[in-house]
Amino acid sequence: MLRKGFSQLGIFLLTSISFLPLFVLYRVADVLYLLVYHVFGYRKKVVRENLSKSFPDKSPAEIKVIEKTFFRYLASLVIEIVKMKSISKSQLHKRVKFKNVDLVEAYLKNKESVLFCSSHYGNYEWVCMAIGLTFSGEHFPIYKPLTSEPFDHWFLKMRSKFGNHMVSMRQTLRAIQANKQLTSMFTFGSDQAPPKEESIYWTTFLNQETSIQLGIEKIAKKTNRPVFYLKTSYVKRGYYEVDCVPVCLDPSKTVEFEIAEHQARILEDMINVEPAYWLWSHRRWKHKRPLPQEESRRTADMV
Repeated sequence: MLRKGFSQLGIFLLTSISFLPLFVLYRVADVLYLLVYHVFGYRKKVVRENLSKSFPDKSPAEIKVIEKTFFRYLASLVIEIVKMKSISKSQLHKRVKFKNVDLVEAYLKNKESVLFCSSHYGNYEWVCMAIGLTFSGEHFPIYKPLTSEPFDHWFLKMRSKFGNHMVSMRQTLRAIQANKQLTSMFTFGSDQAPPKEESIYWTTFLNQETSIQLGIEKIAKKTNRPVFYLKTSYVKRGYYEVDCVPVCLDPSKTVEFEIAEHQARILEDMINVEPAYWLWSHRRWKHKRPLPQEESRRTADMV
């Protein structure tokens, strides 16, 4: 009961803060950066380890520059996510611009559904919100529910306010089946580490052996829906550009793991160009590739 009360208080404070103008909120973000990075050192060790292993050719000084830029951006991202509660349609349209919309709309206007790959790069929350305002189909973003029920409900309302139909990860197949008559867009976060028991496909990503999510590939092959990557660029503080890049337009003609590999390469290119705007604070490489005999046994069990 006490925990729920604290959650409700936190939600009230965040909602109130959300109504401040962004130029004020970014000053708050500047203070938040100082606290998170210089005072508390939030996940600094994780971020530095991830960066050092991903860019072995960079010097410690270069790694530190990326690290600081990342934490400055992380503070702004937190503020921008809070702003979702009060942001208007016009503000979002102004701050998130899409390129190659016509490539996707060609399918939607022909009553054909599509799949989007997204990643934790730039403001993925604003991008997801803006999809529902930009494209003509019904939008179904796949999300992982939060452990706190009050905060999960709060986030769900924010994410849904411009017409998005949020779908829990566990309900993905059911939602696709239930809405197969609609012209739709399902958006998947493709850069999270799959559970250890589901780590079937491994590739070299950012100079490390990395397991890749196969959910979107499996669904693309099952439904033969075209797949587009939402390639996000950080323009300046509070402004983003999203290029709709074709990953695979005919999944039925692909070989196994081709879609997964292609989306990994697109993300890797994004990160190599501007590394500071990926979510380095998450433990992407917490699972290690099993020994060959263990991998063979696990693959056999999955068949």
